[in-house]
Amino acid sequence: MYRAPVEEIAFTLNEVAGLRAAIEDGRLGDLTADLAAAILSEAGRFATEEIAPLYSVGDKQGATLKDAAVTTPPGWKELYRRWIEGGWNALTGPEEFGGQGLPSMLSVAALEMWNSGATAFALGPTLTMGAVEALEKHASEHLKQTYLAKLVSGEWMGTMNLTEPQAGSDLNALRTRAERAPDGTYRIFGQKIFITYGEHDFTDNIVHTVLARLPDAPAGTRGLSLFLVPKFLVNADGSLGRRNDLFCASLEHKLGIHGSPTCTMIYGDGFVASEEKGAVGWLIGEENRGLACMFTMMNNARLAIGLEGVAIAETAFQKALAYANERRQGKASGWAGEGMAPIVHHPDVQRMLLTMQALTRVARSIAYSCAHALDMARVSDGEEKIFWQERANLLTPVAKAFSTDIGSEVASLGIQVHGGMGYIEETGAAALYRDARIASIYEGTNGIQAIDLVTRKLPQSGGEHVHGYIAELAGTIADLAEANFDGMEHGIDFLQDAVDDLAAATEYLQENLSAGMTDVALAGATAHLRLFALASGGAYLARAALADRSPQRIALLRFYAENLAPEAEALRSGITIGAEGLLAAGKTLISG
Repeated sequence: MYRAPVEEIAFTLNEVAGLRAAIEDGRLGDLTADLAAAILSEAGRFATEEIAPLYSVGDKQGATLKDAAVTTPPGWKELYRRWIEGGWNALTGPEEFGGQGLPSMLSVAALEMWNSGATAFALGPTLTMGAVEALEKHASEHLKQTYLAKLVSGEWMGTMNLTEPQAGSDLNALRTRAERAPDGTYRIFGQKIFITYGEHDFTDNIVHTVLARLPDAPAGTRGLSLFLVPKFLVNADGSLGRRNDLFCASLEHKLGIHGSPTCTMIYGDGFVASEEKGAVGWLIGEENRGLACMFTMMNNARLAIGLEGVAIAETAFQKALAYANERRQGKASGWAGEGMAPIVHHPDVQRMLLTMQALTRVARSIAYSCAHALDMARVSDGEEKIFWQERANLLTPVAKAFSTDIGSEVASLGIQVHGGMGYIEETGAAALYRDARIASIYEGTNGIQAIDLVTRKLPQSGGEHVHGYIAELAGTIADLAEANFDGMEHGIDFLQDAVDDLAAATEYLQENLSAGMTDVALAGATAHLRLFALASGGAYLARAALADRSPQRIALLRFYAENLAPEAEALRSGITIGAEGLLAAGKTLISG
């Protein structure tokens, strides 16, 4: 059973990501260290005692569809009610509309714990929070007054409607159309697929944000507009009116996250009879500027999805560690007890468990540091605001892609630690792997995140911001060298080599982009993102060891430095040497 690691989460927030310093500097308003600790403690309790016990029923029974209505797993509707009664949906919401206005750092920490409890449950509220942010920043005052308070409280939930059958990651191919109505509203027609919590029984109303194209819109993504399309129209007094012309046509049968209803949504198909055809929608922002509005939600979602990877990795590690201390098999030199040794005494099992623990902590540090940058950008002005926004921009694709990659890697190692029992559903190890696998795909595949990092984020501030970040990593390694921890002599060299490899690979990619050699740069994009994360991870683990100086943290840092950080050299070689071979071999795969 999962137990929220509240102390480790608080330590990472405070000593690695920068929450303590931000509070002490008065950058986060009235937030105090005691209040932050109380929030984390209660979020951990709720995740451990309320969410986690319902994980299994969600996985085994899933969501069901009958007559266009979705029923969530037994107990989940009541769980959601307790969740919003606890005020969790309003954690970072605008205070004007009933939110608590707390920093993103606390939100991501809570998201991690809720996702560890049951990712399929946490997905719905995650999208609602994204919808709140999009409406707060881009919607008209009328839409804000009508919808925000109930979305912030969680009384209503929100969704994000992008994907269509013919348009996965390529939004240029979207066909859902919008038509202007005489009363200033719009009529929406089309089909959307893979819509998380597009229909459910948690709330009376569901507020859909839908990308669609007007008849006279420019081609491509420049012609997309974003619309608010509620399941039920809202009367002038705030009560619910008639049903809108939209419905859930089917649920996907998925590898994992079974409790989360993944819907095919149909708009304007005559499901609800009315004099005017089409689902009624309201424009969010400006016509033909919908992608900018949607990216507000997508950036929020990408960091949140990264937390899914951290969360599943944490749960997988806890489960594997508990099993390794119970399961007895063979003899081990370090075992002095009777009979067979618990498998945790075997060096190869220790290798797997330490890899799981180290990668989980690295991913958590990256994600929390991204949230810290978002918070600092929110409370800053001028050049400082630009700096922190660029830092958040730089870390977002890494937080999303690396964290979800290691979610799958760590869950897979968890199965391996369990041995044959890991492949059997009753242990729950396989369910975590099934849940983890989608996170590398949705909200922008991890390949797209790598492309975003290389082509959009490395060029920030003329290419200088990323090198400033790399210099910060090198500074942390220098501090580590001065600390002179026993046994870290070789490890410091490996950690510094990783930072040097990142600097060299980054310069190489920037030079190729400047020279118009985009394919060469893209060939190394995924390797660069992982190299970026591994080099950053060494510095973040070093920062943690310097703050705590406990034997356990120093030992884990040494393990990471000597066993995982050396991968950086191979990644650099692949980036700087391997592009030509990749592109040449790639041509052999093309049949048409």
